[in-house]
Amino acid sequence: MSRTSAIPLGSTTPEAIFDALDLAVRRRLPGRLHGDKLGLRLGSGSDPEEVVRYRPGADDVRRIDWNVTARATEPYVWRPLAEHELETWVLVDDTASMSFGSVQLEKRQIADGVTAAIALLTQGPGNRLGTAHLTDAGLTWSAPVPSRAAAHRALRRHRRTPHGSADLGLAQALRTFATRHPRPGVRVVVTDFVEPDGRLERPFTWEVPLRRLAAAHETLVVEVVDPRELTLPDVGAVTLEDPETGRRREVFTSDRGLRDRYAAAAAAHRGATSEAVRAARAGHVILRTDRDWVRDLARFVNGAPMRRRHP
Repeated sequence: MSRTSAIPLGSTTPEAIFDALDLAVRRRLPGRLHGDKLGLRLGSGSDPEEVVRYRPGADDVRRIDWNVTARATEPYVWRPLAEHELETWVLVDDTASMSFGSVQLEKRQIADGVTAAIALLTQGPGNRLGTAHLTDAGLTWSAPVPSRAAAHRALRRHRRTPHGSADLGLAQALRTFATRHPRPGVRVVVTDFVEPDGRLERPFTWEVPLRRLAAAHETLVVEVVDPRELTLPDVGAVTLEDPETGRRREVFTSDRGLRDRYAAAAAAHRGATSEAVRAARAGHVILRTDRDWVRDLARFVNGAPMRRRHP
């Protein structure tokens, strides 16, 4: 088993956490998103997009493409692709199930760390990051701010929003998340995929909204899991409580058949979830509370950069 992350989430001041995370991002996440995007339309910029005939008085002679001009025997200029600031939005699942952790960290602490890491990863001139938190009371929004300020804000978020009765699931949250800020950019969804309906097989209610989100934006899904959600320990009789619904059930964990059925159901759910995210054409990385989540995130970002997308 891999060692847990050296980022001291929840155990020291936000400033110390930020410094440790900033150092880890610089070492392990070397700016695969920062400066690695295309503009959304032709206009002022620095990267050539297409070559067209030179129009006297309308085109800049400094943009004459001499290679094409020599072959065509008439002047051609290149038109640049417009450069825009990158706007990133992170949807964080902050419902009751995220306040669970059987090792050193709770899932919600990793979610806050991931939000800060994404902010640091996408920092650049003019770039901003905003967040939406899915709580038991509904969606709460935080306006986009410069990337480093967004990272500080994520790490200073100590208290969860009090419980409510909005009954807003991940599917509806994704619909709102996709339509409230339509300008194409980067969208990150951080969740554990624990839903009140308890569905373990496809189709999931969130599949179509996620597919629509990924069709319009560069989309990354960060799934956060805890080892006790994958296997049951042999500890005798225990009372299990569903954090989303509050339902309780007595189980005898020393029953090997029960443990095997639980592990099989959990594995099937993980597999179905991965298939659904892949079908939506979104990036997918799984982070665990008992592993070095910074390293796992770095491996994904360095090995599988998100696709550039044109409207």
